[in-house]
Amino acid sequence: MIRMTEQTLTEKDTLDATEIIAWLKSHPDFLQHHPDLIDSLLPPKRQSGKNVADFQSYLIERLKADKTEALNTAKEIVETARYNMNNQTRIHRAVLRLLEANNFENFIDSMTSDLTALLDVDITTLVVESEGDKIPHIVTTGIRIVPENTIENWMGGKQILHQSDIGGVEAIYGAGASLVRSQVLIRISIGDHAPAALLAFGSRDPQQFQPGQGTEQISFLARVIELVFRSWLHTTE
Repeated sequence: MIRMTEQTLTEKDTLDATEIIAWLKSHPDFLQHHPDLIDSLLPPKRQSGKNVADFQSYLIERLKADKTEALNTAKEIVETARYNMNNQTRIHRAVLRLLEANNFENFIDSMTSDLTALLDVDITTLVVESEGDKIPHIVTTGIRIVPENTIENWMGGKQILHQSDIGGVEAIYGAGASLVRSQVLIRISIGDHAPAALLAFGSRDPQQFQPGQGTEQISFLARVIELVFRSWLHTTE
């Protein structure tokens, strides 16, 4: 059997069919490394018989596979667009609900109760750092209190943190921690002289929140919460 290299094929002026066949037989994976070459070949007409390679069937199967891949890609794009639109609608409804609050306690209740249903999550909490058992400027229920620097330890310098396939933290969710399997944590900047705060959304679905998810819509919600928070507490940036 004649053994040839790709360099031999490119350097030799002419090649006969025997040499090409021999080389291809010794390099059976050649088309795998050069799949674009298939588009330049002319397949034989469909034949039947022993040891007959049906390139026509191969090309048909390839076209079917390409069509399936294109349809799947289009389906993913449509589903992603629909998912984003649904999320945008939920965020808008959540913002309107927060703006409808007629007092500070109602505003906090909207965050920790109404947003849970509006955003299709299982639990929502507001976590605020404090040195003692009271939160400066805030005297209401529905808020979790943690020691200073706790939020930074959780967030590691990030403003928004998506986590999947986790166990809920009791310091964040209290008795509801056992339900949480994925979460998104968002820093809330109430003001220069206010304590560090965190809004947490938890889900029992391990994959509802995942690293790498977009943050534009949740960032918008966080910004609205910050502004409304400051208006109720009369704080400044």
